[in-house]
Amino acid sequence: MVNKDFFAALADLEREKGISEEAFLEALSGALASACKKQFAGETGNVEVRLNPEKSTMKFFLTHTVVEGDVAAEGEITLADAQKIKKSAKPGDVLSEEFVPKDFGRIAAQTAKQVILQKIHETERDNTLSEFSDKEGELMSGLIRKVDMKNVYIELGKGQIEGLMLPQDQVPGEKYIAGDRIKVYVKRVKSGTRNAQVLVSRAASGLVSRLFEEEVPEIKAGSVIVKAVAREAGHRTKMAIASMDSRVDAVGACVGNKGARVNAVVAELGGEKIDIIPWSENPLEFIAKALSPATVISVTQLSEKSAVAVVPDEKLSLAIGRDGQNARLAARLTGWKIDVKSESAAEKLNFDELAAPEGQTEE
Repeated sequence: MVNKDFFAALADLEREKGISEEAFLEALSGALASACKKQFAGETGNVEVRLNPEKSTMKFFLTHTVVEGDVAAEGEITLADAQKIKKSAKPGDVLSEEFVPKDFGRIAAQTAKQVILQKIHETERDNTLSEFSDKEGELMSGLIRKVDMKNVYIELGKGQIEGLMLPQDQVPGEKYIAGDRIKVYVKRVKSGTRNAQVLVSRAASGLVSRLFEEEVPEIKAGSVIVKAVAREAGHRTKMAIASMDSRVDAVGACVGNKGARVNAVVAELGGEKIDIIPWSENPLEFIAKALSPATVISVTQLSEKSAVAVVPDEKLSLAIGRDGQNARLAARLTGWKIDVKSESAAEKLNFDELAAPEGQTEE
C-alpha cells in the first residue's frame, strides 16, 4: 500500500478537495493510528503514524510517556522500565518504538477510510463556509433539490452547499417543486454536524430589497436607496425609498418605464402587491405617505412615536386595509404607532387642530 502511487493518489485528492497537504496527512495519520490501535487492542501504548510523502514511507510507532512510581496507566511507562530501554530517560520523556503491524486488514483500513472521509467532509464544509460567509443578506439563485412536509432544500452556487428554507421562511400559497429554479434571500450561514448549511428565505423583507436592486440600476449605483421595508409575505409589501441625487426620481426609477421594473419584482413574488413610498425626514409626512394608497388629510403626533392620521370617511377602509394590514404595514415601515380615524370621527373628538402634512392638501 505504501508506494509512490499511493501518495500520488493522496496528492490528487488534495487538489480535488482543496485540502492542504498538511491537514490531509494529519487526518490520515490520525485515522491510521486509530485503526491500528483498535486492531491491536492489546497494545498498552499510544500509536503514532508518520507519513513522509517525499520518501513515500509510512512508519508506525508505539509511544509511552515516562512517569515516576511503580504503576503506569495506558500509554505510560514507569521510569524503571523506561531506563531499561534508554538509560537517560526521565519523567515526561516520550519513548517511541517502531513496529510493523501484521495483518493490518480490512477492518482497520475501513476505519481509516471512514475517518479520512469525515475529515474531507469537514474540510469541504469549512471551505464552503468560508466561500459563503460574505453571502449573508444577498440574493442567490438555486435549484430546489427536495421538498419534505416542512422544509425546502435548495442547491446553491455550484451545488456544493445546501440551502435550507424553514416553514417560517416560506411564502403562504407559494408552491415549491423539486427541479425548479428559485431566487432566495440568504439569512444566515451556519455549520451543521454533517455539512455547511445556508438558511434562506422567500418571506424576508430583504428579498424585496435585493430584487429591486437587481431590477433598478439606480439602487445598485447608490443614487436611490431603500430606507425601510415592511412586508407580509404573499400579500403586501411597503418599501420606503429616497433619492440621493436631485436629478433622479426615486419612485419613477423603481416603477420603471410602463411599470416594467416593479412588475418584474411583483412577478417574481407571485403577484404580491408592492407600495413604493417616498421617504421623508418629517415623520408625520412619512406616515401620511406610508398609508398609501389612501389619501390622508392630516397627521398629528400624540406622544413619542405615536400619531393619529385622519382620512376622508370614504377612504377609512382603504387606509386601514383588510384585517388592518395597510395600517399595520405603515406602522412597521415608519416605526410609529398609528391610529387611523375618519374625518367625521376626528371632528367629534375635537381634532380641529390637526394640520395637513406637508406636501398634501385637504380635500
